[in-house]
Amino acid sequence: QVQLVESGGGLAQAGGSLKLSCAASGRIVLPKEMGWYRQPPGKQREVVALISSDGIVSYRNSVKGRFTLSRDTGRNNIYLQMNNLKPEDTAVYYCSLNTSTTYWGQGTQVTVSS
Repeated sequence: QVQLVESGGGLAQAGGSLKLSCAASGRIVLPKEMGWYRQPPGKQREVVALISSDGIVSYRNSVKGRFTLSRDTGRNNIYLQMNNLKPEDTAVYYCSLNTSTTYWGQGTQVTVSS
């Protein structure tokens, strides 16, 4: 079984920054993809950023240049540095890990005030 624990959400003003962390533990089978998704209020879950098993990172267009996904390979941890936050970034953010099964964290709330 795989467990994902997110931390680092909270309240920020527009233009501010937050950093999310995700710690993965358990029986993790390689290769794996990890990433961040978010679910804005009243909307469906959407991808924010993904990192492949060979370290290639991709971002949704609306966060390019503002968000940075990084990975601590040895410990299966990933991070999401979010800068220049906007009110439309308000959402519950989820960490994911994909092997042959997709695992999800419990989610962390990010609220950006204007």
